[in-house]
Amino acid sequence: MEPSEVPWPHAPTHQLSVRGTYMVTAATYLKAHHFRDPKRLDVLHRGVLTVCRDFGWQLEAWAVFSNHYHFVGQAPADPTTLRTFLTKLHTDTATQVNHWDRTPGRQVWYNYRETHLTFQPSYLARLQYVHTNPAHHRLVLTSTAYPWCSAAWFERTASPAFQRTLAALKIDRVNVYDNF
Repeated sequence: MEPSEVPWPHAPTHQLSVRGTYMVTAATYLKAHHFRDPKRLDVLHRGVLTVCRDFGWQLEAWAVFSNHYHFVGQAPADPTTLRTFLTKLHTDTATQVNHWDRTPGRQVWYNYRETHLTFQPSYLARLQYVHTNPAHHRLVLTSTAYPWCSAAWFERTASPAFQRTLAALKIDRVNVYDNF
């Protein structure tokens, strides 16, 4: 086979076939910081929360940034709705930032990755990873101070025992593409 004939995947394979918990990461095209100020982060944050609700995804952790986001959520009975729901989210948020920037039609979003979480330690580590991601990116000292993530909500609503369980987890080996 000639090198030009070798099939090369240009995007991750999306294998949404069973109900369960998924971690989703999506990134902007060329890692551009389209959501770089509070007003834009509010639009993306509200969009993630609203579209998840509208499509029946139950969020357990989320973090929204200027050029990417993560969430962990329970899929509805039909997890294949993720593609439709992300298309809506990405279309709506891209339309808004392109309107503000007077750049109609510009590509804002690049792609997304989802991981079906079937192993409890992996699930717990990813919850902790998403809750602490703003501090990981050095945007704040403590993620509870970052208004576009679930850390403060988690601190208010989770039991102290569950908070201690997550806090004790080492997440340095969690394999999430997060080079933003």
